[in-house]
Amino acid sequence: MSAHKHEHEHEHEHEHEHGRAHGERPGEHAQHGAHGAHEGHKGHEGHGGHAGHAHHDHARMVEDFKRRFFVSTALTIPILLLSPLIQRVFGFTLEFPGRPWVLWALSSAVYAYGGWPFLKGLVEELRGRRPGMMTLIALAISVAYGYSSAVVFGLPGKVFFWELATLIDVMLLGHWIEMRSVLGASRALEELVKLLPAEAHVIKPDGTIVDVPVSELRAGDRVLIRPGEKVPTDGVVVEGESSVNEAMLTGESAPVPKRPGDEVIGGSINGEGALTIEVQRVGEETYLAQVIELVRRAQETRSRTQDLANRAAFWLTLVALGGGGATLGVWLALGKDFAFALERTVTVMVIACPHALGLAVPLVVAVSTSLSARNGLLIRDRAAFERAKDLQAVVFDKTGTLTEGRFGVTDVVPLNERPEREVLGVAAALERASEHPIARGIREAAERQGLSPDAVEDFRAIPGKGVEGRLNGRLYRVVSPGYLRERGLSEAVEHPRVRELAAQGKTVVFVLEAPEQKQGQREERVLGAIALADVIRPESREAVAQLKAMGLKVMMLTGDSRRVAEWVARELGLDEVFAEVLPHEKAQKIEEVQRQGLAVAMVGDGVNDAPALVQADVGIAIGAGTDVAVEAADIVLVRNDPRDVVAILDLARATYRKMVENLLWATGYNAVAIPLAAGVLYSWGVLLSPAAGAMLMSLSTVIVALNAQRLRAGAARSPHPR
Repeated sequence: MSAHKHEHEHEHEHEHEHGRAHGERPGEHAQHGAHGAHEGHKGHEGHGGHAGHAHHDHARMVEDFKRRFFVSTALTIPILLLSPLIQRVFGFTLEFPGRPWVLWALSSAVYAYGGWPFLKGLVEELRGRRPGMMTLIALAISVAYGYSSAVVFGLPGKVFFWELATLIDVMLLGHWIEMRSVLGASRALEELVKLLPAEAHVIKPDGTIVDVPVSELRAGDRVLIRPGEKVPTDGVVVEGESSVNEAMLTGESAPVPKRPGDEVIGGSINGEGALTIEVQRVGEETYLAQVIELVRRAQETRSRTQDLANRAAFWLTLVALGGGGATLGVWLALGKDFAFALERTVTVMVIACPHALGLAVPLVVAVSTSLSARNGLLIRDRAAFERAKDLQAVVFDKTGTLTEGRFGVTDVVPLNERPEREVLGVAAALERASEHPIARGIREAAERQGLSPDAVEDFRAIPGKGVEGRLNGRLYRVVSPGYLRERGLSEAVEHPRVRELAAQGKTVVFVLEAPEQKQGQREERVLGAIALADVIRPESREAVAQLKAMGLKVMMLTGDSRRVAEWVARELGLDEVFAEVLPHEKAQKIEEVQRQGLAVAMVGDGVNDAPALVQADVGIAIGAGTDVAVEAADIVLVRNDPRDVVAILDLARATYRKMVENLLWATGYNAVAIPLAAGVLYSWGVLLSPAAGAMLMSLSTVIVALNAQRLRAGAARSPHPR
C-alpha cells in the first residue's frame, strides 16, 4: 500500500495531541471519522455517529492550540520588553522595583500554559521510549525556564526568559497550522453521503405517492424519480424513459439512456424524463455505500512516514541530552564549580534549541503554501505535498480532467456537396429547443461559428431516433445511425470518414433533407454527419508534454469506453491508458502501477475517483469537481487546468530543495555551535555565555527564515505560476 495521507508519522505530535490524549490507538482518529460517516450513510443522518464526535474533538484541539498561541504571544510582548538582553540590543531601559519577579511570573505563565502540550508530549514519548521533537522542545523550554528561575532566585547568571517564550510561541504556531491542515481528513465520507437525497417518492399499491426518508426504503419498493432529481438508491427501471447522468459515479461522460429493465445507481442524476424504479439494494449493499467503504478502508490502511525534520530532531535530542550531560560532568571533573558547569550545560541546551530546526520545514511550507494559494493550488496535506517531489508517474482521470466533461462537436463531415456551415446550421436549428447534451454541443458549435439558427416549424421528436422539423418550407431531420440503416441509407454510415470517427468512440449524428412524399415514399438525402465527443481541454496537451519533459510517465484512467480512451490517449501522447475501469477497480489500478515500483499521483474530480485519490501516493483534485474528490485529495487545483499539476510538482521540488538546505544549516550549525557552547575553546579564551548562545541560535533562525523566503524569488522566475 502507498505511504499516505492525513496521518503523519509525527508520533511526537499528532498521536499525543489528538489521539493518546483520548486514549486512542495511533490512527484511530481518522478511522472514527470514516466509520461515523459510513454509519451516517446507512441511516442517512449525514454527520452523525463517531464522525461528528471525532471531527468536533479535533476541531476543538486545533482551537486549543490557536488559543494557547495567541495568549502566549500576548504575554511574550512584555517579556521581551522586560528582558535585559533585548533592552541592551535595542538600547532602551525599563527598570522598576520587582521587575525580575514580574518577568519571572509572566514567563512562568507562558511555560505552564503554552508549554503544557509539549510537556505532556515529553511524558508520552519517554513512556513510549521514542524521544523526538516533543522531548527536545520540552527539554529546551524546561532547561531555559529552570535555569532562568534559578537566577531570579539567586543563582549567579543571566536570565533568558525571552528565549523560552519565543520558542514556545513558534512551536505552538507550527503545531496549530499543522493540526489545522489535517482537520478535513474525515470529511470525504461525509461528502459522499450527501450525494443521496434525503427523501424518496414511494408509490403505494393504490397509486398514491408518499415521501419517505431514504433510510426507510426497502427492496421491492417502487419509487418515482422526477426530471432533474437524484436517484435515491440502486434499482431497476419499471416505467418511463430518460437519460441519467452517472459521470460522478462511473466516469461515463455521456448521459446513459434508461428504459424499463435498465439498472440505475443511487446518487446519479435523472435527466429529462420521469422514471419509476423498483428498489433492489439499500443501505450497505448500494453502489455508493461500497465506494464509501473503499475510501474508508483505504484511509485505515495507509502506512505512515517520518519526515526529515522529525528524524533530525530525534538525533538532535540525543546530541543535546548527551552533550549537556557530558558538559556538566567534564567541567565538574575538571574542578570547576557547579554554577560554571551548569552555565556551560545550559548554554549547550539553549544553543541546541530547535528554533531553526523547528522552522526549517514549516517556514518553507508556509511560504510555498502561500505561493501556491495565490496561484490557485491548495495544499491540504503537507506530507503528501513533500512526497510529490519523488513522483514518477501521474495518472489522470479523463472526464472533467483531461477533457471538459461535456459533449462538443469535433468534426463536421459534409456529404452531397453541402458546405459544413449549412450542415451545422440546420442541425443547430432543429436542436434549438432541446436540452440534451448532444443538442447543447451542436448549438454551442454553431454559436462559435457565428451561425444564427432559423425558426423551426412542425418540430417533433422521433422516439429513440432523433428530431425533425421544417426550415424555410423544407423538412429536415437530425437522426442516429440506426435510423439511416432502417431507411436503407447505410452508405452514409459506411462512409470512410464517418467510420473513422465512429471507431474513435465518437457519437455521430446525421443531418437529412426529406422532400415531400412522392408516390408514397420519401426521397431523403444525407446532407452530412456531425461527430461529437467529450472535448479535450486545450491545456491538456501542454500539461502532458511538460510532465513528460520532467521525466514522469503520464497515464489515464477512465470508466469510459476503450475506443474513446484510446482516441484521447493518441491525441495527447499518453504513455498508458486504463479504460472501462469501474469505480471499485480504480484504486486497484493505482495499486498495480505502485507495484511496478512507481510513486504515483492521481488527478481526478469525480466521486468514483475518491478511492483512487486516497490510494495514490499523492491525490490531486480538480477544484471544479465534486466535494468528495476535494476532501479525499491532498492537493486541490482551483482551476480546471491540467497545467497546474506541472506547477504544483515544480513547487514541490523547489520546496524540498529549500527544506534540505534549511535542515542542513540547522543541523550543521549545531555541529559547530554545540562544542563551542560546551567550552572546547576555553583554553584559547573562547567561552560562550547562555545569552551569546541564544543570540547564535537566533541568528541561525534568521538565516533559515531568509533562505525560505528565497523560494518566492524562485517561484517568480518559474514559467508555471499563472
